[in-house]
Amino acid sequence: MSDPARPEAPAASAFAELELLVRNLGEELATFRKRAHQAESRLKTLGSSPAGDASAEERMAELEAENARLRGRLDEAATRTRSTLERVRFLRQQHALGSDA
Repeated sequence: MSDPARPEAPAASAFAELELLVRNLGEELATFRKRAHQAESRLKTLGSSPAGDASAEERMAELEAENARLRGRLDEAATRTRSTLERVRFLRQQHALGSDA
């Protein structure tokens, strides 16, 4: 409960809480700035080196090769699916013709 004789007590408490929140926010902002500067410097380093990041390039080549293999498998699966669908259609037609006779 607030003391009517001391109206500054709630304001002082609110100010102290606000001050703590601003201090914490400032610390978080400093952390984010530090991380952003580190990321920017790493990006500049990667962009300025003639070979770039060799491990990233190797990983990218591996992923592209895997992607090509997966596309091939997907194409094969699509072909088999179409073939199976054609057989099912043929069998349905044969069944329908047998039922009509």
